Parts: sequence; structure tokens; C-alpha cells
Amino acid sequence: MKLDELIEYLDYKDLINFNNIDITGISYNSKTTQKGDIFVCLVGEHTDGHEFALNAIEKGAVAILAEKKIERTKVPQILVASTRHKIADIADRFYSSPSKGINIIGVTGTNGKTTVTHLIQKIFEENNQKCALIGTLGYKLSSNGEYRDAKHTTPQAPELQATLRMIKDVEKIDNVVMEVSSHALEQNRVGGCRFNGAVFTNLTQDHLDYHITMGNYFKAKALLFERLKEGNFAVINADDEYGDRFISVIAKGVKIYTYGIKQQSDVMAKDINFSLNGAEFTLVSSLPCKINGHNERCGGIVGEHKVNLHMNGMFSVYNVLAAVTSALAQGIDIETALKALQNVKGVAGRFEVVAKKPLVIVDYAHTPDGLENVLKSAREITPKDGKLICLFGCGGDRDATKRPKMGSIAERLSDKIVITSDNPRSEDPQTIITDIIAGLKSVNTESVIVEPDRAAAIGLLKNIANNNDVIVIAGKGHENYQILKDKTIHFDDREEAKKIFEGSVI
Repeated sequence: MKLDELIEYLDYKDLINFNNIDITGISYNSKTTQKGDIFVCLVGEHTDGHEFALNAIEKGAVAILAEKKIERTKVPQILVASTRHKIADIADRFYSSPSKGINIIGVTGTNGKTTVTHLIQKIFEENNQKCALIGTLGYKLSSNGEYRDAKHTTPQAPELQATLRMIKDVEKIDNVVMEVSSHALEQNRVGGCRFNGAVFTNLTQDHLDYHITMGNYFKAKALLFERLKEGNFAVINADDEYGDRFISVIAKGVKIYTYGIKQQSDVMAKDINFSLNGAEFTLVSSLPCKINGHNERCGGIVGEHKVNLHMNGMFSVYNVLAAVTSALAQGIDIETALKALQNVKGVAGRFEVVAKKPLVIVDYAHTPDGLENVLKSAREITPKDGKLICLFGCGGDRDATKRPKMGSIAERLSDKIVITSDNPRSEDPQTIITDIIAGLKSVNTESVIVEPDRAAAIGLLKNIANNNDVIVIAGKGHENYQILKDKTIHFDDREEAKKIFEGSVI
């Protein structure tokens, strides 16, 4: 693509050394820059791409997108106000706007994004439609396919647009369900994506190291809904305290569907029961939707349906409601949707049972709300004569204010807690543990055990737990690594637990 074509619709401040050269790729990491690339000087939390522009040129970059002039080079430079936001524009342009030909559903929220996207993918496939998934675990082209690596919950714009183009042209897939993180929205990684629908799961404390306030966190998430156009749809958790605020930012002409358990909603669950086998409830669907502020019937589907899940916990009920509501918003039959979901056994690292005696559950819960939900669900299936044991830690270089809150929640909802490391990153693990302990009312050694080494901490569970106890290992879920101060090592909670409880592994 010629440079003038690439920047034709770009709102730039200045052109320096302009030459209408061929652009063969987009890069933002000088280490991976290739000959013919336009190099984008991204300004991040810890690095400034302008400092690496000359390195990129040495690697073969033939043009620069920057916020300020790069000295000592004659390659064309396009100066813009924000490279973080404009990289999405040129990526969309370079890959010929692939999202225009795809039905993209974005799922955002603090918890539940991964599970909801997987459930929606399953529903599409049950409806004999191909659907690709992009999210935390990578991306995959079918529910039975292999995950392909992704570095972020939502990839950076060039990788995302390239993936969408591949999904559309090579794989001939017309539906994509995508996890959309607050970072991706605030940094405009999804700029250029035309979403047909957006799903809101919940909003609780997380990422305040980045967003600083819950207000900023909300504003980032709300961008997904503000960008919906007339004829698109939004699915909102009516029980969440931010539900009405999300509805308030949605443009006229967007169809709004709600789901919930406590608040009157278009799709609801009642008569909910939990057992070792999973959750059971009655799904009630009435489906009026709001258009331009007025209630109008959008589907005409009314009725009650018995639902039996292999998944457990109240959060699983909410996730299923979100997925079903999304399906109904797109005209998929409710029986088809429920058939797909009742066969799902869960998502890797989300309330994943890895041993039976004791019952060992590995979960990704790494926020106060996430930990509370998982422990409440685990309590529902803990025998009366059994104990609920929680092993967890908190990530380093992340929001420290949630650490004592998570300590308090673990103490309140568990019979015994083991405090250990998560991904300490550059922080001293003991400092993180001290922050967690600050939230405890008591540090009784009978009920609180501290072991900074996560492998050793999981090993202690063998001597702590009886066969009728329930253990929740929280924080890392599907992750198969641990980020330490000076290196990243292979580490998988599920593997460690299976080694310890090998006689009762599922």
C-alpha cells in the first residue's frame, strides 16, 4: 500500500520528508520491525517508542508515525496528536477494514468476559454458524480448535486487524466474539472495529493502578457502548450497580436487552440450586427491548425453560444469562442456545475442578468481587462436615488497594486461608503478603498460613485438607507461568494440585 493511501483519512498535524513509498507492514516494536514497515512510536506506561525510532529505521522501517519529529533521519514522518489512537486508524486502513464484513460482538466487564465469549461461540456453532473467538487465552477459530497465542486480552491494533482479515478471508468465518478490556478501549486498540453488539458483565474494582478511579474505569468500559450505532444491540447486566449508567451512554436506535436475577429484566433466572454436578435454574424470557427510550417487542419469545449446567456458581448463572440474551438479540432460537450451554463443562481455569478428594477448584479470581463470588459458590458445595480452604495471593505492580480487601473476603468466607505469591513481578512477595494480612482481623496460625513460595504453599494443602473439604486455589487460573522479579518461570496451579492430590485427579 502506498503511503498516501495509508494516511488518506488520517487526521495528522504535519508531514516531514514526505515520499510516497510502499508500506508493507506496521510495527511498533523496533526489535521485530521488518523492511518496508511503517514504525509507530507508541508512548506507553514504561517506554517511549520515539526513543527506538532510529533502531527501527536501521531494521528497515521506511516511514515513521510519531507525536514529535525524529531527528537525524530522512525517512517520511507523519506527526499526529496521539500515536496510541492513530495506530488503530492506519491498521484498519492497511487491512482494508475487515470488521465491515464480520458480525463482531464485544464482551466487556471486570469478571466473566472469557466464559461469556466461549459460551457465545458455542451457541453460534450449535446454530450451525462458524464463530471465531479472541480473548485472554489467545484466539481460536472454533470451540474445538487450538488456542493461538495472544499477548493481551485484546491484541494491539495491527495484530487485531490482521487476525480479523485472516478470519474473514482465509477461514471464511463471519462471526467473531471478542473480549474487550478497559485497557484496549482506553488505548484504542479496537479502534476501527465495527461492533454489531456489546455485552456488559459487571464492573468491580480492578486495574486501578492504571485507571486510578472507578469513574475512569467506567468511562473506559463505556466507550464500547458509546460507539454502537443504530441497529446494533447492547446486552446489559441489570443487577450490576453500573448497569443503568451503561444504558445511559447508548445512542438512540440501539436495541437494549437486559438480564438479571434480582432486577426485573428481559431474561432472568429463578429457582436456582447448586450441587456438585453444577447449577440448576429456571430461565424466564420475556424480551421487550428499549428503542429510543420506549419499550417495544424485539423478539416475541416468551416462556420458561429448565436449565441444567455442568458449570457451578452464581457467576456461572449470570454468564449463561448474558450469553443467552446475546443469542436472542441476534435471533437465535432459545432452545438452540440452551442446548449448547447445557453441554459446556466450563472454561480452563474458571472454577475448574482438578481433584475430587478433597475437591480442588482452580479459578482465575484475582479481584475482590471475583474472589468473593468464587468462595460463595464453593461454600454452596462444601459438605456440612467439611472445611472451605482458600489459597491465594495478589499480583505485584498492580492495584495495591485491593490486597487487604481480598484478605478480608478470604477470611470471612473461608475456614482456613493460605496466603502466598501470585505474579509478584518487581515487588517483594513479602510486601504484597503484608498488604493482604492488613485486611485480616486475626492472624491465628490455626486458620491463617503464610507461605510465599506458591508451589510449597500448594504442597501444604496435602496436610491441611481432609477428603470432605473443598479447596479453592485462586488468582492464576489458566496461566501456566509465574512472573518473578528477574524472570518468568513455568508454573500451573492445576499441574501443581494434580501432583499433590494425584490419587483423586479428575
